[in-house]
Amino acid sequence: MKKRIMGVVAGLIAAMALAPAAMASTHHPTGEFTPFGECPFARATITDCVSSITTGGSVTIGNKTVPIVNPVTLQGGFEGVVPNIDFYGAENGETLSPTPQPVPGGLLGLLNCKTQTNLIIKGLCEAALENGLTGVDAIVELVGPSKGLTNIKLNTENLLFSEGTALQLPIKIRLKNPTLGNECYIGSDKEPMVISFTSGTSGALTGAPGTLTFNNDFSIITVEGAKIVNNTFSAPEAHGCGGLLSILINPVVNLMLGTPAGEGKNFATLEAGFKDSQPEYVIASE
Repeated sequence: MKKRIMGVVAGLIAAMALAPAAMASTHHPTGEFTPFGECPFARATITDCVSSITTGGSVTIGNKTVPIVNPVTLQGGFEGVVPNIDFYGAENGETLSPTPQPVPGGLLGLLNCKTQTNLIIKGLCEAALENGLTGVDAIVELVGPSKGLTNIKLNTENLLFSEGTALQLPIKIRLKNPTLGNECYIGSDKEPMVISFTSGTSGALTGAPGTLTFNNDFSIITVEGAKIVNNTFSAPEAHGCGGLLSILINPVVNLMLGTPAGEGKNFATLEAGFKDSQPEYVIASE
């Protein structure tokens, strides 16, 4: 059964890929092709345009869980044949949207003013409380190029059949708050968190492949209701928190977060949809 389904999908993709490659230009697809507006058309050999929107799930780093309440978009395109797919980032460079997710408890959950013995940290924390600047946002950022060939790994066959890695993202997480400064991160360009998501089982988490459908003329492949998970990645220490006072604030943030956190202590679940089309169909919709 698996071979039959994959044969149908592969045949459709191969057939759609026979059309002429797209030339680089500014594109404004319409209708059901609108999600593919940032497909990397500048690369003439791109065979597939991809758009994925995560609408739910959560990420737990050590002791802290952040629900995904604001949609996050992943977009770009790829070329090659599973499993040897090269993923190219969005034409405008926004391959992964920098969507803020509110951290439950805000600054209190990270610094806990009442328990601080360091007078500087306690003063900063209490000043933030007085000024109402207690909200903290977590923003996931890709590590590596966001335009051109990326470090993203995508395997649609693994997604559909809950085997191996469906999506791999090298990321760092920014914690945004005036008191924490502009460079408070978990992970870095040199030490990213590489999360290999599966629709199967990872540690204590189990995902789901979702439902595969096609539009009327088979020019768009859609996977709806997918849940991809990982419970085996490691998280390094937070760093750069507090700007010039980071030497004082970093240890407090790490203590509250429980970082560094090894394998099995971190959880990531993405509830997402996935769309695939070919450049020629996207361009024809303009």
